[in-house]
Amino acid sequence: MSCGDPHETDCSEVLDHLYEFLDREMPEGESTKLKEHFDECSPCLEKYGLEQAVKKLVKRCCGHDDVPVDLRSKVMGRIELIRAGEAVPEQTVLEQAVAEHRAAQEEKAAEAARRAAEATDA
Repeated sequence: MSCGDPHETDCSEVLDHLYEFLDREMPEGESTKLKEHFDECSPCLEKYGLEQAVKKLVKRCCGHDDVPVDLRSKVMGRIELIRAGEAVPEQTVLEQAVAEHRAAQEEKAAEAARRAAEATDA
């Protein structure tokens, strides 16, 4: 994505590092460059606001649960596929992430029930 206007930091570079920025995982100098870009570029600012809202929604919906370690990498991988145009999602990334999280929780519950049954049989 590009707004067509010249910027010190290209729109595609900003969007490639958007999640690092949102998660505060980038050096201060890089973070400052992105902030300056958002001040100049309304399409990127809009994308930032959308991703920030999704992040807040995920935190509100799933923030109290223990999230599987690989969930973030699965979500990020799916986002990258969509950005590259390699996959059209049947579900939104958020819906898929929630479904995967629930499936993992159900798997854990089933395993705990199986262990409890084995313990009572012993």
